[in-house]
Amino acid sequence: MAFEDTFKALSDPVRRKILTLLKEGIMSAGDIASHFDMTAATVSYHLSILKKADLVFEKKEKNFIYYGLNLSVVEEMMLWLNDLKGAEVDGEKKSGRGNKLRGAKSSSDRRRTSNA
Repeated sequence: MAFEDTFKALSDPVRRKILTLLKEGIMSAGDIASHFDMTAATVSYHLSILKKADLVFEKKEKNFIYYGLNLSVVEEMMLWLNDLKGAEVDGEKKSGRGNKLRGAKSSSDRRRTSNA
């Protein structure tokens, strides 16, 4: 898996919505397209980017193509992000949380400050 392709695929809100739809189960291209106000060609373009990133797989049956969520890539991405964050893995706290620069604010600190 190339993280560049994965991040590119996840950067678009339409593609994120497609992934959310596929979380419920396998869908045909037409079923996916029915949730959007765009041409079938545009939906196909988004699906091709998701396939290139291995976030979805396709299954051909007769004249239809069905798409499903590739959970192994999603899990690999989550493991990488958790490791980057320094999250707990198997009950052990990974180091990395204390590596924040002195005076640097986390995203939650910035949100609290901007909402005040």
